[in-house]
Parts: sequence; structure tokens; C-alpha cells
Amino acid sequence: MTKTEFDQKVQQLLKNHDAFLSTKNTKVEKGNGIYQRYINPVVTAEHTPLIWRYDLNYDANPYLMERIGVNGTFNAGAIEHHGNILLVVRVEGSDRKSFFAIAESPNGVDNFRFWDYPIQLTEMPDADVNVYDMRLVKHEDEWIYGLFCTERKDTNVPRTDTSSAIAQCGIVRTKDFLKWERLPDLVTKSPQQRNVVLHPEFVHGKYAFYTRPQDGFIEAGSGGGIGWGLSEKIEHAVVESEIIIDDRSYHTIKEVKNGLGPAPIKTAKGWLQLAHGVRNTAAGLRYVLYMFLTDLKDPSKVIARPGGYFLAPQGAERVGDVSNVVFSNGWVRRDNGEVFVYYGSSDTRMHVAVSTVGQLLDYVLNTPEDGLKTGPNLQQRIQLINRNLEKLHRK
Repeated sequence: MTKTEFDQKVQQLLKNHDAFLSTKNTKVEKGNGIYQRYINPVVTAEHTPLIWRYDLNYDANPYLMERIGVNGTFNAGAIEHHGNILLVVRVEGSDRKSFFAIAESPNGVDNFRFWDYPIQLTEMPDADVNVYDMRLVKHEDEWIYGLFCTERKDTNVPRTDTSSAIAQCGIVRTKDFLKWERLPDLVTKSPQQRNVVLHPEFVHGKYAFYTRPQDGFIEAGSGGGIGWGLSEKIEHAVVESEIIIDDRSYHTIKEVKNGLGPAPIKTAKGWLQLAHGVRNTAAGLRYVLYMFLTDLKDPSKVIARPGGYFLAPQGAERVGDVSNVVFSNGWVRRDNGEVFVYYGSSDTRMHVAVSTVGQLLDYVLNTPEDGLKTGPNLQQRIQLINRNLEKLHRK
């Protein structure tokens, strides 16, 4: 390839990429009345900038090879900023290492474009081996916090064990998304902490955390469930005591594990909570999303708990690096009452489902709770059938 041909190919790459980023997203025709899905993912590996992947210098890369690959873009925190939607995306390279990068859209459903540079976190003395799944929250103290999983090698295992890891909660904060201050990791009594979320308001003058205590990196063991704890400070956050506010339960969508997704949304009737539940199947673990509502004055008190899942993987969402998974750690409530739910599918790509506060409250308050056995759950369905038949017979 000559330099002239190389330059022409670069220009064609840039043109094609811009056309791809500009693709308009469209709604899925069939819905369920709770939320509106969209046909295309909102962020994929192909959305990442070409300057992250290609060396555009002819002398260094005469074959115009993709030098540093991107494997997936998923599990993004979300926030509204100056009228646009920002996603802090988990970008996983072909080397399995993840980093955070901001993708911005004017409407929240398409035209997401990454900022030129990823977020560069300050490393702690015990350096992160991998970081992922940042939850964003604009706190009452006027900082925007990002809580994420920091993963390090477990050194207390035999040398031949190259998979065991220790997960803890890393904390950063910012006011402009350009400068990020790294704070010490959250301290709890649990050996492992993943899926930690900061409550948006002070509770009894303290910082409140939703936690997910685990005995092991993968297995919940004696831990598990969505926890709740308070810390006097955020600069050196320490949760001395955790209570479980939403536990695992046998033969449900959350029998193996569960954890909170994004920070809750405040409404007149309570705090809307979005979480993920995990159950085991012959094909492996299945991750779905579910919702519940907690008390306005006491966010650790669950006041509504609809049974079953809120959103599960469908179609192409089921295929990816870790198949049959949906996971959310970001949603945005807009001033008009719309709620944009951002979710990753199969650890590969990002999607959006759009609802409203009114729809979500109706869902959590009027969907029957799981009766935990076939008999009670069947009776719920029989009652619905009877009401509908009575209604139809009146016509």
C-alpha cells in the first residue's frame, strides 16, 4: 500500500465511522407498556474512536492494522449533564483490561460519541488490576461520585491459582467530568464488595451505601443480598455494620446473587430501585433486572416488591462474551418525567429502554409480589383472568 492509498483508506475509515455514529435509532414496535426498547444498541465496540484502535501513521502502520483492539463496551453509569446524556462506559480491551470512558449523546438514544481521552484514574498504593461498572450519583453534598469495582489478585491462594481475585469498592468524585479525585476504597467487614451504590442524600447526617457483601469473588457464600450501611465520612468511608434489605431467595430470579444497579430515583411515593438478579440454569448463570420501592424517609425499608423480572435479555442481547445477561448500573430521570434505563447485554454492548416515573411507579406498586410457591402465584394469575373475563363479558 502506498502512502497515498493509505491516506485515502484512512479518510474512508473516518467517513464510514462518522456515518455509523450518526445512525438514527428506532423504537421496537412491540412493547409491554412498562418501557420502550430500541432496535439498535446505543454503544458498541465499533463506537469507540478510531484513534484508540488504529495507528494512523503510515511509517508505523503501513498495513493500517487495528493495533489495540476493543472487545466490548458495557455496564455504563449514566447522568444528565448540560442537557446531554453522559455514559461512563466500561470499555474492555482485547487484553481483558477494562477502563472508563465517557460517551455523550444529545438525545440519549443514539449519536453517542466518545470523548477523545478515557478517564485516567489515580492508582492506589495497592494498584488496581482491573476496574469496572461505575455507578454515578449526584450527591446532596454537591459532588458527583463514581463508585466502581476494583479488582486485585488474591495473594492468599496457591501460585497455580491464577483466577482468584478480591473485589472492593473504589470511589472517585468530580464536578466537571474532567478532573477526578480518587478517594480511598470503601472499608467494610466483608471479604468482598461488589455492586456498591451511594445513596443520593444524607441519612441521619451520614453517607449511606447500598452494598453486596460476599464471601468469595464469584460465590456469595454466607453473604449476598443487597446490604445497607452508613459512614460518617466519604473521604475515608467505613461501614461498620451492614443489614440486608433485599435478600436472595430459593427458586426465584435472584436465588444465586443479587445487587443494586444505579443509584435510586426519588419520587413522591418512594425511592425507585433497579437491581439485578442471578439464577443458575443448565446453560449457566442468567442475569435479569428487577425493581422495588423503598421508603422516602427510611430508604432501607422496602415498601413494594413486584414479583418476577422487570427486563430480561431478548434476541441478540442473549449472545456475547458472557451470554444470557442483562446488567444495569445507570439510569437517568429527565425533567419531563422520562426515565432512560441503560443496560449492558452479555458483557458486550449497551442498550436503552425508555419509560416514565409514572409507568415505573405503577409497575412497582401494582404488580403482585412473588408468592414464592406455585400455588400463590397461580392464584394471582387466576384472579387476573377472572377480572378480565368479567370485564370482557360486560361488553
